[in-house]
Amino acid sequence: MSDKNFCKDISSVAVHCGSQQNGEKAHLMPVYATSVFTFDSAEQGMNRFSGTEPGYIYSRFGNPTTTAAQKAVEALECFGLKNEDGADLQAKALLCASGQSAMATLFLSLLSAGDVVLSNSTIYGGTFEFFTEILPQYNIKTIFKDLSDLDGLGEILKKSPEIKIIHLETPANPTMGCTDIEAVCKIAAANAVKVSIDNTFATPYLQQPFKFGVDFIFHSTTKFLNGHGTAIGGVLLGKDVALMKTKINKTHKLLGGHGNPFDAFLLLNGIKTLAIRMEKHCSNAVEVANFLKDHASVAKVNFNGLKDHPGYEISKKQMRHPGAVLSFALKGGLEAGKTFINKLQMCTRAVSLGTLDTLVSHPASMSHAKMKPEDRLKAGIAEGLIRMSVGIEDADDITRDLEQALSGL
Repeated sequence: MSDKNFCKDISSVAVHCGSQQNGEKAHLMPVYATSVFTFDSAEQGMNRFSGTEPGYIYSRFGNPTTTAAQKAVEALECFGLKNEDGADLQAKALLCASGQSAMATLFLSLLSAGDVVLSNSTIYGGTFEFFTEILPQYNIKTIFKDLSDLDGLGEILKKSPEIKIIHLETPANPTMGCTDIEAVCKIAAANAVKVSIDNTFATPYLQQPFKFGVDFIFHSTTKFLNGHGTAIGGVLLGKDVALMKTKINKTHKLLGGHGNPFDAFLLLNGIKTLAIRMEKHCSNAVEVANFLKDHASVAKVNFNGLKDHPGYEISKKQMRHPGAVLSFALKGGLEAGKTFINKLQMCTRAVSLGTLDTLVSHPASMSHAKMKPEDRLKAGIAEGLIRMSVGIEDADDITRDLEQALSGL
C-alpha cells in the first residue's frame, strides 16, 4: 500500500494491504520461490548476517512474499488502533508453518522451567495437548480455569507469581464460550502477567484483541484468513516489536517452523476477500443457529449470537459479529450425531473451519480426540456434540440440508 492511513475501513485495508512494492511492479505480490538470495559482495553478506544492512539471506530467515503476508496481518490487527502515546499502534508478525507452530514459537520463546501458563478451560485440542504433553517436558505447567471468574483470576495471580502468561481463546473451540478480553488484560497487567490470544475464530475483521490490551495474538491462517482451504499456515504477532524481532524471531528461525512463499501468496489472496466472506459467513451462521435452536431433535445450540448463550453480551462488546462457527448437541446423543453426519447431502464432512463451504465435524472423535473423556466433559464437549463452520452457500440450502439430515432422529 502506498498510504495505509488513507483507508477508513478495514475492508479496504484487507484488499490493499498485501500490495507491497516490488521491483517488477507486479500488480499482486509474486511468489519468490527461492531458498537463498545473492550478495553483491562479501562485505554485503557479512553486513546482512550481522544485521547492519537490511536484505534477504535465506528464506527460513525471511522472504519478500512472506514479508508481505506478515505486513498484511499486521495492518489488519492494528488498523485504527493507537498506542499509549497516541501514535499508530505498531506490531510485528512472524509467518509460521501452521497455527501450532505460531503457538509453540510463542510459548517456547517466553517460558522457562518453573513457569506456569493460565488458560481457558475450553480450548482447541491441539493447544490443550501442547500444554499438557509438550510443556511439562520442560517443567512448565498449565492451569486450566474458567476465566470468566474475574475475582478468582485476580486471586490466583496474586497467589501464583510463577504464572507468566494467560492464554485466551475467545470464542472458544467448540463451545463458543467468550471471555472478557479487556477485563482479563487489566487484571493481568496489574500483576505483570502477559496475555496471549488465539484469534483464529474471529479474525481481525471481527475482533482486534490489541484494542483490549492483549500482548500477543496468533492465528491458524489455514482457516478464515486464507478462507479457501488451500494451505496450512499460522502467524504470531506481538506489540513488543523489539522482542518479536530478537528473542522470539530467533526461536522462530531455530525451530524451523517458518511459513513458505507459496502458502504466503495464497494467504495474501485470501485476505483480499476477508471482509466480504466474513459478512456472508456470519449472516448465514445466525440463520443456521436460529433454525437449529427451534428444531425438535436438537437439545442445545452453542452460538454466541443467541441471546441465551453465556457469551452473548461479551461478544457484542468486543466483536463486530458473533462469528461463523457453532456447535450443537442432538437429543439422541452420539448415535444420532453419526446418523446426522452421514445423511448430509451438501454440507461437507471434514475437520478444520473457515473455508467457503460448510464443514461439519465431531469434536470428541476428531479435533479433541486426544483429550481424556473427563477433560472433554469439563470443557463442555459432550460425546454427541456436532461442530459446524458455516459456509457462504445460500442459507436456505444449508438449512434444507440440515433439515433432511435431522429428520427421523
